[in-house]
Amino acid sequence: MGNSLIPVRRRYLQRLRACSYLDGVQSNGPLNSEEVINVLKHGAIDTSPLEQRLVLLDLDPGTAKLAISFLGPFLSAFAFLFILRIVMSWYPKLPVGKFPYVIAYAPTEPFLGATRKLIPPLAGVDVTPVVWFGLVSFLNEILLGPQGLLVLLSQKQV
Repeated sequence: MGNSLIPVRRRYLQRLRACSYLDGVQSNGPLNSEEVINVLKHGAIDTSPLEQRLVLLDLDPGTAKLAISFLGPFLSAFAFLFILRIVMSWYPKLPVGKFPYVIAYAPTEPFLGATRKLIPPLAGVDVTPVVWFGLVSFLNEILLGPQGLLVLLSQKQV
């Protein structure tokens, strides 16, 4: 992990500063990741492994909102492109290298090509666009839905 900084929420920072390990350490900002891991490994704080991971992976609401603002349009666009690819699969003679079709073909084909190696066409029907549409929709719901992880993180009080 090196010297990368890990944002630690205030209550965890207060708990870390209360530890005897950090009494002599000056830390006005985020703690060095090595310091946090050292404190957690030596048991200076009574934490479970799950709580240790949560300390290291904690997102502040601003970062979650930023992630939502990028992921929302990105996932929606890819879901739409996969729907277009489902419709395009009904017409196998389409010139996918020509203008209107290449817009849906070029960004999705790397995903679909790799998936076709795992899931071959069933009875001559390519189901990989349906699989990817389902995965993108699932990811969108888990992260950005009304009870999505990023939505809940963006609404929490610091």
